[in-house]
Amino acid sequence: MRICALALLIAAQSCATYYQTNYSFNQSFEQGQLEQALESLNNSSSRDYRKKEFLYLSNSGLLLSVLGRYEESNEYLEKAFLFGEDYRKNYLNEAASYLTNPMITSYRGEDHEHLMVLYYKAMNYLKMDKHEEALIECRRLNIRLQQLSDRYDSDKKYSRDAFVHLLMGIIYEADNDYNNAFIAYRNAFEIYQSDYVNLFEMNAPPQLKEDLLRTSLLGGLQSEHEFYKNEFERQDYQYTPSDGGDLVFFWHNGLSPIKSEWSINFVIHRKDNWVTFVNDEYNFSFPFNLSDHDEKDRDGLADLEVFRVAFPKYVERPVYYSKGTINSAGETILLEPIEDVNKIATQVLQQRMALEFSKALVRAALKKVTEYEMRKENKALGSLFGIINAITEKADTRNWQTLPHTIHYSRIPMKLGTNEVTLNLTSDADGKSEKHSFTYVVEKKGMMFHTFTSLESRTPSYRFY
Repeated sequence: MRICALALLIAAQSCATYYQTNYSFNQSFEQGQLEQALESLNNSSSRDYRKKEFLYLSNSGLLLSVLGRYEESNEYLEKAFLFGEDYRKNYLNEAASYLTNPMITSYRGEDHEHLMVLYYKAMNYLKMDKHEEALIECRRLNIRLQQLSDRYDSDKKYSRDAFVHLLMGIIYEADNDYNNAFIAYRNAFEIYQSDYVNLFEMNAPPQLKEDLLRTSLLGGLQSEHEFYKNEFERQDYQYTPSDGGDLVFFWHNGLSPIKSEWSINFVIHRKDNWVTFVNDEYNFSFPFNLSDHDEKDRDGLADLEVFRVAFPKYVERPVYYSKGTINSAGETILLEPIEDVNKIATQVLQQRMALEFSKALVRAALKKVTEYEMRKENKALGSLFGIINAITEKADTRNWQTLPHTIHYSRIPMKLGTNEVTLNLTSDADGKSEKHSFTYVVEKKGMMFHTFTSLESRTPSYRFY
């Protein structure tokens, strides 16, 4: 009876995804109850803290940023950044994960998630008018981009981030460094037109073309300015600065995907010192060399026939609002998409799926070998271990789930004094629209920054992932 109870307890804990185990927090956040979500996050922070440290820090930083508590937000985001810098594998936990599942290890964060930490941190500084501090985050972003590029050298992989280069250009321009701003904008444009078109079906936003023309002119880069006037067929381009500078408006639309799992059955074929895991339905075939394994593992793997393996996957939460515009001084300005976090997350996972498959297959196989060995010694205990194996076989379903689905932006010219701005959001799902009004008082010419977060998605909030 105790054994059955233990098995049921393990099943209840093991079958739940990361989203499900944090459902109270996720529900509060998705409903816009941010203070309640923050409280829920803090209440659960002591449970398995080391395993979810990065997610606790990044979620806290994002929530506090949306609440306008920028200094507090950056304290958490800085810790999240340092976590990524100092991350070291716990090899004992890594080894144990092959006998249970990868959820017992410390979550290190995805490549794009570490970039987003610095994005939110830089935006917080810009909103506090701390340009020097924002420039530091800009340099950190550049280092992270170089590391990403060094890791992946294929043009078919996410190795360069156009949005981050665009952000760097904005930060440099806010500091009146037009030359470096132009270089960053140019890098962003090139990446949009190559990598982003191919990987994410996203072109360079029209506003970026204006940014290139403006900064090449203000930076005195005459030949580059003439090149882009011809490139964009804007030979008549004239720059007319506004009295109060510009408002750079970012719209965080929807919610990033949820990492869930899927599982399939494999059969094993053995030949010499090789075993091949095969699934005919998906046309999967993964060969493994057994030369480095001991005799017990080799014999155990040879005895295997069929077993189930769980892998991670992303489930998109489609956006509710499909279009956003800004009305200011009688002009309507489109908010243009500049980063599709949903597609980038999926791409990042796909880039390492071969590794995920390999680790999952070895994990499931070794668990099965252990089960067979135990059955030889004690049939009842071996059967129990088989049940535990089945219910603990799961993928790592952790990810930063409070990020937006897509980020949009535009620049709105400001006048000195009071400026009335209206944000219009429209949904293709049901034709509904929503308006939000903002008032900005400009005392001196410069750049202002605003982010608006809409958490609505077309996926029911009660759905479990």
